Amino acid sequence: MSKTITQKILFKNTTPKVLYDLYLDAKKHSDVTGGKAVITKKEGAKFSAYDKYITGKNLQLIKDKLIVQSWRASDWQESDMDSTFILSFTQKGNDVVMEMVHANVPDEQAKSLTKGWDEYYWLLWKRAI
Repeated sequence: MSKTITQKILFKNTTPKVLYDLYLDAKKHSDVTGGKAVITKKEGAKFSAYDKYITGKNLQLIKDKLIVQSWRASDWQESDMDSTFILSFTQKGNDVVMEMVHANVPDEQAKSLTKGWDEYYWLLWKRAI
């Protein structure tokens, strides 16, 4: 079986462009997370993050609004399906609401990934903006 992780995060005093770029700009992604990222703003392009712990492919990109990727971690079983990772950004006044859906996550990985997104991404993003 697999799980779906959903999160809604409020980022104060920023724009969707800032958050979109934090994720899809290799230098910014690497600087904020502390792990090397090889990523571009091109649909169909493969990517890696956290020193190749995460790998996948950009499936759909809508500038400053939506990121859809295939996604997998290096410690997943070979038999585990790639997951689907979605970020959407909505401006609300001076703030941005980011909604994240991470589908087809292996059961045994769901708890650590739920915590990991907060610890290794969203908290670091909040400090960076």
